[in-house]
Amino acid sequence: MEQTILSVAGKPGLYKLVSRGNMKLIVEALDGTKHRIPVFATDRITSLSDITMFTESEDLPLLTILGRLRDKEGGKECSINWRKASPKELQDYFASFVPDFDRDRVHNSDIKKLLQWYNILVKAGVTDFEDKEPENADNVEAEKAEPSAEEK
Repeated sequence: MEQTILSVAGKPGLYKLVSRGNMKLIVEALDGTKHRIPVFATDRITSLSDITMFTESEDLPLLTILGRLRDKEGGKECSINWRKASPKELQDYFASFVPDFDRDRVHNSDIKKLLQWYNILVKAGVTDFEDKEPENADNVEAEKAEPSAEEK
């Protein structure tokens, strides 16, 4: 998923980066309409991988939280109706997969937006939320650090 799923301030939903133009990005809506729009440098664009949520200890990346929610729901849409849920129901539901979230700084609107984005991503078929690291990256670094038998 990396940097390709974006949120654009002032526009509802989530977008997938399609192309880069001169002084703009071309994005496609993930809501099923596949509507493509340009977004410019003056628009506030945020990648989901750059967003974190407050917890009592350290901030958790949004992708980690989405992964926990996916595991809780089994890769299906949310079992709670986030539009009609009471504030207590929202907080209890959120606490079921992020038990140490900061109840003073994480607002109900933040939880609703998270659940809305999760449902959009699941409907679009995006359920792999963890950032991928290259396989054997540690081995490659170790091989670079150690001289080979031929170099000795």
